[in-house]
Amino acid sequence: MTDKRVIAGVTIPDSAMAKAVTEVVRDTETDLLYHHSRRVFLFGSLTGARKDLQFDPELLYVGAMFHDMGLFDSYASETERFEVDGANAARDFLRSYNIAERDVDDVWDSIALHTTPGIPQHKRPTVALVTSGVEMDVLGIAYQDFSEKDREEICACHPRGLRFKHAILSAFCYGTIRKPETTFGNVKADVLERMDPTYERKNFAEMIMASDWES
Repeated sequence: MTDKRVIAGVTIPDSAMAKAVTEVVRDTETDLLYHHSRRVFLFGSLTGARKDLQFDPELLYVGAMFHDMGLFDSYASETERFEVDGANAARDFLRSYNIAERDVDDVWDSIALHTTPGIPQHKRPTVALVTSGVEMDVLGIAYQDFSEKDREEICACHPRGLRFKHAILSAFCYGTIRKPETTFGNVKADVLERMDPTYERKNFAEMIMASDWES
């Protein structure tokens, strides 16, 4: 593995802020999630180029790198969704660099919404492209839209490993199993249903019928 500055034609941001992001994530996350986050940035950047979207690579980089930080104890709250925990961490980080509030909001949304399908693609590019990168790396969505050469170069620099699919499910489970109520209404409910035999999935229709309203 090499940590190249340009990967598949995409330049990794190297400003002081971007370097600080990399350091924070490297110090916090496992190799699995660090490499996943970098691939999210790379696939998101290529998607933006393919769709001719105007986006700020640094903001996309922060969103991609922070998007799973809420899975880790040092950033996890007791009651918030892990996505919100990661979004809050990114917001605090960006504000320390005096980033414009609209840009901070975009990065916050990009992280908070990345497990809520159907919404991010209608938001501004930073939001849409973080989710696009996640969906490509985790679900293989739009896999064939990327050249084999680009996929291979990205994975050579930031390897998936032989059992990435199993390992990423375990990482998602670890970050949500202690607060299963936060998975209601997002895709992490599927993770706990598969990984935790004690998990009891909430049902929206049943919650309506069981409410205190008479009718």
